[in-house]
This record gives sequence, C-alpha cells and structure tokens, in this order.
Amino acid sequence: MALSVESVVHVNFSNPRSFATKFNSHLKETFFPDDPFRNFRNQPPLRRTTKALQYFVPIFEWLPNYSFTMFKYDFLAGITIASLAIPQGISYAKLAEIPPIVGLYSSFVPPLIYAVLGSSKHLAVGTVASSSLLIASSIGKVVSPKDDPILYLHLVFTATLITGIFQTVLGILRLGILVDFLSHSTITGFMGGTATIICLQQLKGFLGLQHFTTKTDVVSVLRAVFNHRDEWRWESATMGVCFLVFLLFTVQLRKKLPRLFWISAIAPIVTIVVGCVVAFLLRDRDIIQTVGDLKKGLNPLSMGHLNFESKYLTTVVKAGIITGILALAEGIAIGRSFAIMKNEQTDGNKEMIAFGVMNIVGSLTSCYLTTGPFSKTAVNFNAGCKTAMSNVVMAICMMLILLFLAPVFSYTPLVALSAIITSAMLGLIKYDEVYHLYKVDKFDFVICMAAFLGVAFVSMDVGLMLSVGLSILRALLYVARPATTKLGNIPNSTLFRDIEQYPDATSIPGILVLQLGSPIHFANSTYIKERTLRWIQDEESVPSSRGNSTIQYLLLDLGGVASIDFTGIETLVEIMQNMQARGIKMGVINPRIEVMEKLIAAKFIELIGREAVFLSIDDAIKVTQLSLTVRA
Repeated sequence: MALSVESVVHVNFSNPRSFATKFNSHLKETFFPDDPFRNFRNQPPLRRTTKALQYFVPIFEWLPNYSFTMFKYDFLAGITIASLAIPQGISYAKLAEIPPIVGLYSSFVPPLIYAVLGSSKHLAVGTVASSSLLIASSIGKVVSPKDDPILYLHLVFTATLITGIFQTVLGILRLGILVDFLSHSTITGFMGGTATIICLQQLKGFLGLQHFTTKTDVVSVLRAVFNHRDEWRWESATMGVCFLVFLLFTVQLRKKLPRLFWISAIAPIVTIVVGCVVAFLLRDRDIIQTVGDLKKGLNPLSMGHLNFESKYLTTVVKAGIITGILALAEGIAIGRSFAIMKNEQTDGNKEMIAFGVMNIVGSLTSCYLTTGPFSKTAVNFNAGCKTAMSNVVMAICMMLILLFLAPVFSYTPLVALSAIITSAMLGLIKYDEVYHLYKVDKFDFVICMAAFLGVAFVSMDVGLMLSVGLSILRALLYVARPATTKLGNIPNSTLFRDIEQYPDATSIPGILVLQLGSPIHFANSTYIKERTLRWIQDEESVPSSRGNSTIQYLLLDLGGVASIDFTGIETLVEIMQNMQARGIKMGVINPRIEVMEKLIAAKFIELIGREAVFLSIDDAIKVTQLSLTVRA
C-alpha cells in the first residue's frame, strides 16, 4: 500500500519515550493534575520554603496581607454564623442522639483548625444533619443511646477519629477521585431522602411524644407516630407550627429580598430565645419538653474515651468511612460552589486534609463529625466574609457562650429544635433539580430516585450504596460499550462528522471512516471488533449510487482513543486480518502519543505499514481516493 501525495503531512514515528518519562507523566496526571508545585520551580531555597509553607498551611498565604477592613467584614460574618451555630449545634446533636453540649463543642475547636488549613474563604464549619442521622442509625444498631449513652457517645468520638484519619489519608495520597463516585444525582437523591426522613422524625418533637422508634425508614416512623396517639400534645404542636411558620416566612423573605438575608440568619436563634422564655414560664406545668442541663465550660479532652473494642470496631469503622465520604463530598462541593461565584478556586485535596485534621482534633476534644454545611456557609457568604477569619470569630463567640451562657439554653424546647431542623431540611428537597434530571437524562433520574427511595424506605447506607452501585454500573457500561460512529463529509468543507448527527454529511464511495471514542482495552475490545464488522456488513448490504456497495478501505480514527492495552492491539490486528480476508485495506488516523508508542512497540505499525497511518481524516481520504483512481 505504497501511497503518497505531496499535501499529506508526515506522521511522527519517533522513538517511544522512556519508561521513567511515561511513568512520571502518568503519575502527574493521576495524582497531580493541578500541578501544585509549579510555584516552587526555579525559586531560591528560602523562597521555595516560604512557598511550600504557604501551600501546605494556607493561613500563611492570606494572613500577611490581612487588613482591618477585611476583619470588619469577617467579624460581622463570624457573629452572624455563631448565632446560627447555637441552634444548629443543639439540633443536630439531638439528631445524632448525643448530649446537646457536644453540638456546641463542635463549633469551637474544628473551626479554628479549618481556619489554619482550609483553602476556602467562604466555608463555615459546623455539624450537618445527614451525617448526624447517619451516625445515629449506624452506631445505634450496636449500642442504644438511651440504654448506654456513655458508651454510645464514646463510639461516636471513635467514629469521628476514623473519619478524620480516613479524610486525611485521602488528602495526603491525593485520592479525591474516590469522592467523585458520589455523583450530583446521587447527592441530590440522598439529601432529598435524608431530608424527608429527618422531617418525619421531627414529628416526635412537634407532637411531644415520649416513645419513638430507633429506625429511620418512613414506614417505621409513621407507624411509631400513630401507635402513640395517646401521647400527642396539642400545646407542643401549636408551638411547633408557629415556630415553623415563622422560620419559613423568613426563608421566603430572604428569597424575595436578598438584602434582608440577616433576618433569616438570626431567625433560628430568635426561635431558641423565644422558646426558652416560654419553656421557663411554663416550667411548673410539665407541658414543654426541653433539652435539659447544659454545663458551663470548654471542651473536655476525650482521647481517653475512644473505644476500639473488637465487637464495636467494624461498625465504628463503617460509620466513620461512610460519613467521611459523605461529609467530604458535601463540604468540597459547597466550598467550590461559593468559590466559583467569586471566580476563585479551592483545592480539593487541601480541603480533605483540613477536614481530616479538624475531625481528628475534634474527636480528641469532645466534638463529633464536622464539615461545611450549606446553610451556615450561605449565611457566611451573604454576610460578606473575606477570609477564613470568620470561622475564628465564630469559634471565639462559641468559647464565650460555653464559658458563660451555656446554662441559659438548657430551657430550649425540643419542639423549637424540631421546627428549626424541619425548616432547614425542606430546603434540601430539590424538586426542580429532580425534574431537570428527568428531562435531561433518564438514567441520572433513576440513580437519583434509587438514592431517595432507598434512604426513605430502607436505610441511609442502603440507599447510598444502591445509588453509587448504579452510577458505577453506568460507568462500566460506558467503558464496555463505547461509542463507535460512522463519519461523513460535511458538504463544501473538509470536515468529517457523525452522519447520525449531521444527516447531510456524505459518505465517500468505497471508503468507510469510523471514529472510536474511548480507550481500547480488554473490557471493550470484543465489542469494538464486532461493531466494526457490523458496520462493514451494513455498508455492503446497502447499494451505493454507483450500483455496488464494495468497501475497499476501512479508516479508523483513533484521535479519541486515549490509551490501549495489549488486548486492544490484538483486536486491531484481528480487525486488519479480517479486512484482508475480505479484500479491504485498513488505515488508522491520528493515534495519540501513548497509543502510537504501544503500536510501535507491539510492531503493529510494521504490520499495517507506515503508509497506512495518517495525521488527519482529510489526508487519509486524499491518499485512498488517489489509490482508487489509480486502480480504476
């Protein structure tokens, strides 16, 4: 097949790169796609050390340029999110079935750690409802928070330590890709399902129930509510509805008038204060259930309470890892979302390390799992925060509250907490996003609903695993059944595009151009071979305008093939041999550097001939058309 034209640009058949060069390239693209050390190059030793310190400890990057003007904004934002941290800390601790004071502890130490190590300027650290409930449902299976609250709390601290270690290791090894398996569809469905069951569980607080189920599924919760109708209290329900209406009104007011966001931000603390006053006035009537005693004082050390007994270890590790992945996905996604609004970037691996370290330190100082909750971060952003100093301000506020004001909140009504939780959870059920998924991608919709229904009607971990499993199955289907398209020429141009997408594109008589759009390896090689042969059969079964349908050239566009393994190369050899048996000549177009190196090493280029390798489709068409003309 010795063919040539002057206009054809020569393909580069240079010697393959060394193993060390290829290994370094793959290592960089796998673990360092953002090239984090680019600022260290060509720098004197002292400057390089300074840059390294700023990279690994972000506070040293922004603190030298910090000004009093920036502090004024951060101070206002810090006070605002502190007012939100009190009700959220108590409420979410209630979800996790741990003492309310632990929720307040968790807004003191972790924010200080994040301010030093975190890369986001806007993220506000705190506890979250989904992880709180997941911890309760996981650890509650082996230890009852009511029968043995001390052991249960110690296991929560241990799970938090496991979470911190897991997150830190992921960040150090730069394995953020694992978090990517929680797709947007999965998170939307999981958060919606979690919000649904959390809202239903708040019926216990709204109705003043004394007895309730420890299960989280919808059926069990509703059965518990109606089986204890004799415990319903209209006073509690009336107060709860009033609080909920007030909170939802402030949310709608913020949406209508964004400049009044602060009203919505302080609404939860107003609810707590009003509830405390009402509960204090009615304390002798035993009508309103309250959180109980809250002692003054800073976080006591809890390192001596960590429990690694073998009979609990499996459950603790499972709870720590699952909640760790979920908290990472939520925190990193929220941080990135608000950074984009300011045309800024956050480093996912730095965030993992920051989350991990703050959870490790938190587990040793009587805190449970923390991340970046959306509601608190949104308030922090809208309040005009400039740096992570707002977290420091919040932590100082929480320190003062723990030292002097904690007992004031002991009269906080449980129904007020239920109203706060419900108002926050209703915003996590994204009806519009689910409908958008249905309109755009039905499989994404199925993944979303699998998470939602699994969480709502079975359990949180089952719903999460079911949705992630479907997402992985979809990815495997894409790998095993890659797209293979027939290309045609766009009239009056040198462009070749998919004939299904562009019906006006015309085929070249006697030439079949196929585009392979994915890596070729053992998982899809058989499919690619069978699909290619079917294209040949389809072409030969349709008569052309010249009265025959003989295909004389098969051209494979490999521009979209990023990699190939030995099985894939053998597949190309088999396709070529099959074409030779049919009297069809084969050529390949634009193989990328990694693919070309392997084709050369496997001697496939010698087998097919260098003259059958082309730089572009246009070049290949010119050569093959010239060959057809010469034959004719």
